[in-house]
Amino acid sequence: MKIKRNYLIKIAPAVLLVVGAYWLLDSDFFTFLIWWEMICLLGLVFMPVTSRIFRGFDDNGWMFSKVLAVAVCGYVQWLLACLKITPFTGMTCVIITVICCLGSILYGIKCKNRITNSLPWEQTTLVYREEILFFLVFLFWTYLAGFHPAAHGTEKYMDFGFMQSMMRSTTLPAQDMWFAGKSFNYYYGGQYLAVFLTKLTGTSVEITYNLMRTMVAAFAFVLPFSLVRQMLKDKLRTGRKWSLDLGGILAGMAVSMSGNFHYIIYGIILRLLKIKTDYWFPSSTRYIGFDPAVTGDETIHEFPSYSFVLGDLHAHVINVFLVLTVLGILYSWMKTNSGKSWRQKEIGLLGLLLGMFLFSNTWDFMIYYVVICGTLLLGNLKRYSSDPFISQALKWSVIQWGELLSAAFLASLPFHLSFENVMVQGIGIVKIHTAFYQFCVLWAFPLLVCVPFVIGILKKIRTFPDKKIRSFFSDVKYPDLYGLVLVLCAMGLIFIPEIVYVRDIYEKTAPRANTMFKLTYQAYIMFGIMMAYILVSFTATRIKRCNGTDNAVICKGLLRCPRCQALTGIIAILLLISTCGYLENAIVHWFGGFPKRSAYQTLNATNYLENAIPDDAAGIRWLNANVNGQPVVLEASGDSYKDCDNRVSAMTGLPTVLGWYVHEWLWRNNLEEENQRKEDVQTIYTSSNAEQIKSLIEKYKISYLFIGSCEVEKYGEINSEFLTSLGKVVFRQGETMIIEVFDGERSD
Repeated sequence: MKIKRNYLIKIAPAVLLVVGAYWLLDSDFFTFLIWWEMICLLGLVFMPVTSRIFRGFDDNGWMFSKVLAVAVCGYVQWLLACLKITPFTGMTCVIITVICCLGSILYGIKCKNRITNSLPWEQTTLVYREEILFFLVFLFWTYLAGFHPAAHGTEKYMDFGFMQSMMRSTTLPAQDMWFAGKSFNYYYGGQYLAVFLTKLTGTSVEITYNLMRTMVAAFAFVLPFSLVRQMLKDKLRTGRKWSLDLGGILAGMAVSMSGNFHYIIYGIILRLLKIKTDYWFPSSTRYIGFDPAVTGDETIHEFPSYSFVLGDLHAHVINVFLVLTVLGILYSWMKTNSGKSWRQKEIGLLGLLLGMFLFSNTWDFMIYYVVICGTLLLGNLKRYSSDPFISQALKWSVIQWGELLSAAFLASLPFHLSFENVMVQGIGIVKIHTAFYQFCVLWAFPLLVCVPFVIGILKKIRTFPDKKIRSFFSDVKYPDLYGLVLVLCAMGLIFIPEIVYVRDIYEKTAPRANTMFKLTYQAYIMFGIMMAYILVSFTATRIKRCNGTDNAVICKGLLRCPRCQALTGIIAILLLISTCGYLENAIVHWFGGFPKRSAYQTLNATNYLENAIPDDAAGIRWLNANVNGQPVVLEASGDSYKDCDNRVSAMTGLPTVLGWYVHEWLWRNNLEEENQRKEDVQTIYTSSNAEQIKSLIEKYKISYLFIGSCEVEKYGEINSEFLTSLGKVVFRQGETMIIEVFDGERSD
């Protein structure tokens, strides 16, 4: 009877969460539940592989197993579709996923005698708590998304258009919805994974656009939780359970829910002093070059919580759960390193993930190749610390670096065969640098926490004779050595944009914006992980020392007194937690009506259409309901970031002649062809030359002409009577109509 009572007590939180999700999400609940169940099932089936990779973790990498399952199954489907071996359909997604899962099970059967660690169902308490945490955070972000679900504004048209295009396509890469006749020439891997899960689960892309970003936000909390919790256990050895969980939760908050100190200074202190009262949550990501304005140096320094609130489904956002998985694999590898490369499955898996970065977010490939190489080098130096000439460590490190590159480029080869890299135009030297006080506002706090940690480790090497270096690598603990790599890499990432930048089409007004954006984004993640680890391990150690000393001991100063040091650590932890106030501020500004359930809208990303453009919305719905495949639909060519421009191609995934002008300029760097297409679109809508219009329709293989509010606004008087003579009006509502163009056989 007591056993049943304990079981009911443990299962009660899960039941309450599911019931709460049903009440909060209403009609969106079942799609949410399908995604959660599918992710859990995939993670469970992939545990024979994951438990081998994460054998140094108490939970055997339970949370990481879900990400690996999605990555591996998604990659296999992508590879086969790119090679034209299998189509990209819901059925093939299911078949390929089942085959991959069977492969994992067979691997587990084969290796059962070699897997010494227990599987997750034997670590029920920790796994159960992690799963409850994942569900809770996933539900939190999903409920939030329902207050602002529209795929509308900023670059959401682009993200949703990518997904819609791939939903319609059975081949990869799919057609570029903004450049008819050509496939994507941009990094679409992140959106691809969202579409893969959508087709796998048979759910609606209008809902899963938002579910994908909320799922990534949930992983951005639980993966740092698992990693830092394990690092603290390995560091503290006999540390209390509270310190492990505190460190894990603090890491999850620091990575996925916190802001930077710009919010503390400008959003709280200066507002209280009434010095500056116009704080708006995006200001913390547009500070350098904007406040005050600096001509020719507009920059971007985003962080995950801003991305999760804003709702863009960009490559750098989706890739967050993959880069965190790379960091988890690296730490597990360092603990279990055998040295010899060809015996290590981690190297091949890391190479696969790096290869996926090449077509999901290439910046992450460059960043994490360096992080991996640094970790491999220090891990091998520790493994071969007894080697007087460290030759074995260097040899295996060089071999592994080469294996990583080979595996990454081989894994991404199908992408490179169809991709033309015209976005990067070289490396430039930074001419305008960040003001010192602005740099301190953004980065002083993480540097004040992490630099003493680095100094404390490196000062153990008093002299540089080989014997001392060997002694250092032999004695330093794994989590400290791993943390050293992350801190040094994060510091490098925030200083590089002050020295050099990658040149692109934005060079005249914002030369280092993209470089600073992509580098500091990852620095923020690494700093978040390491600040949680450093502060909790420091504070827990000092508290333990305080408990072991005489309470009457007189304070000997901050640097020597354990009580003062513990108090300093607690204050720093509270400061880190206080930056999460940024999320509360952003929620108030962005999610109108939260947390009232009556203000909850839906997760449907296209529901805004009826209120924004009702007649055009009906036409878009008609196209989605009646047009299969990807025939070309002509609409007005658009300007980037405009609310109405290219709403048809974005919401349907049907390609148009020319979409967002600046984006296509970035992706293709071919202004001559873009300008010609722009002129041709205007000609079709406004010219009275019948032969010219027919010729252009044939040139771009246009099947439908869309005439709506945007076309009238952009081109004025449209030759509607003549255009209707070219085909059949298949839809008309108000001023909006769709004309299906007759092909040659029908016109005869």
